[in-house]
Amino acid sequence: MTTKIFAALAAPLALMALSPALGETPAAASAHSDSKAMGHISIEQAGSGPAVILIPGLSSPRAVYDGIVPELARTHTVYTVQVNGFAGEDPAQNLQPGILDGTVEDLHRFIADNALKAPRVIGHSMGGLLGLMLARAHPEDVGALMVVDALPYVGDIFVPGATVAQVEPQAKAMRDAMAGAYGKPADTATAAAIAASQALKPESRTTVAGYIAQADPRVAAQAMYEDMTTDLRPAMAAIETPITLVYPWSAAMPQERADAFYRAEYAGAPHVAFVPVADSGHFVMLDQPQAFAAAVEAFLAAK
Repeated sequence: MTTKIFAALAAPLALMALSPALGETPAAASAHSDSKAMGHISIEQAGSGPAVILIPGLSSPRAVYDGIVPELARTHTVYTVQVNGFAGEDPAQNLQPGILDGTVEDLHRFIADNALKAPRVIGHSMGGLLGLMLARAHPEDVGALMVVDALPYVGDIFVPGATVAQVEPQAKAMRDAMAGAYGKPADTATAAAIAASQALKPESRTTVAGYIAQADPRVAAQAMYEDMTTDLRPAMAAIETPITLVYPWSAAMPQERADAFYRAEYAGAPHVAFVPVADSGHFVMLDQPQAFAAAVEAFLAAK
């Protein structure tokens, strides 16, 4: 088990103490004219050129990719996804089970409706899992996939080699506790502690704490439960989509340990390129924006 990864993925449990009081959730930003609202997600568009789709992680808004969108939009049509209920937005259809599957199907429908030809997809954390799910269910929808610090099955972090049945009781308890926090006052100290487990730089931690505080805990709880109980390990060998795996290492998780862990987790996938990023926590794009941008540029340039 790796302390950094465990902290990053188990940390949403503490969201139960972080939800803003009912009525205090920050208002969502005004929708752009180039945005598309769907049942489980909304998608904003910028730029022109080959398509690239950016999917954030649990409780994260599309703004997590703000560091790369302007430059990408110079040469690509950039579609930034946001799960309904994050960033203070209305949960829409995400107050019931089926968030991950619904998101995959919304993405598939959007890609089909807009005649996108094998777009490149980048997903962080839960967004990486969604990218893998999309590549499995609709291979034609993903020309290549960049996964940023996500696993085919997060249960391996809690109990190495665990089955979904072994992890499900813990996932259910975490879900119920998180969802029960809806409408209760925020705990800023706990928010700071969670952010510290997911990012290294002080400014990154402040940003992450803000993301957490704005996410609807009911949506975050159900999405986390579905993430924890989704096991793609048996499907990895059949995913022919080229995968680039970006993962962090630091003093707390030295590179040799990180290399061994991630390579073992993706051993079943036939086409994986591994890209370690030094001195970073889970939010690679915040802790090491230049290294992340360089990894994205190389990913999009690859044939």
